[in-house]
Amino acid sequence: MTDSSTTDSLWCRRFHPADDAPARLVCFPHAGGSASYFLPVSAALSPAVDVLAVQYPGRQDRRAEPCIEDIGTLADEAFRALVAWADRPLTFFGHSMGAIMAFEVARRFAREGMDAPVHLFASGRRAPSVHRDENVHQRGDDEILAEMVSLGGTDARLLADEELVRMVLPSIRADYKAVERYRCEPGAVLSCPVTALTGDADPRTSIEDARAWAAHTTAGFELRVFEGGHFFLTSRATEVIEALREHFATTPAQSH
Repeated sequence: MTDSSTTDSLWCRRFHPADDAPARLVCFPHAGGSASYFLPVSAALSPAVDVLAVQYPGRQDRRAEPCIEDIGTLADEAFRALVAWADRPLTFFGHSMGAIMAFEVARRFAREGMDAPVHLFASGRRAPSVHRDENVHQRGDDEILAEMVSLGGTDARLLADEELVRMVLPSIRADYKAVERYRCEPGAVLSCPVTALTGDADPRTSIEDARAWAAHTTAGFELRVFEGGHFFLTSRATEVIEALREHFATTPAQSH
């Protein structure tokens, strides 16, 4: 169906290709994150589900490309890359900034009259309509790194490697700039069900912030609260993957 030589080369990573799977999961990483964060999800769900992980520019094998500092532009590019994969039901899963990316890419599918995604999992992020003024992207390098460590998304030992720090800082700063400057279009909603996932001790997303995702869908909504902080995905990985398995077991395949 798809020409993987073009679609995989930049935006999509398939760590465990499952060409016969009836459905696909598209994963969108957090700020400063990369496609490889979702390698364990791919390993756990394959071959029942074909898992794609989005790779943003400016990191890992795309490090030579300029970072994109605007959510709208980033979503436009990701949408164009994902259209080729919409020949079977797509479920979106985004964590933190990735949740906003998943939401905006889903809106672009709807705008084009396409029936994807069939479900959105928004993890570790307040609803698009819940705005707070934040300025992490304007801080010094050390303060940005301290923020990442405080959220639990970066192993403090890795930050002792100066060369590695210099490599990852530009993408972290660009992602923070993109998501902190993001403003949701008033009244923006999806027609697919939304499941919001949050940690009960997330310093950046309260349970009420996560529950506010209900206003962004005209279909069903569910809130699932896990023990843990912002990166509860790591500590509660088994539970999150089981929630995804339940979804795919109960969502009938649709013809496209």
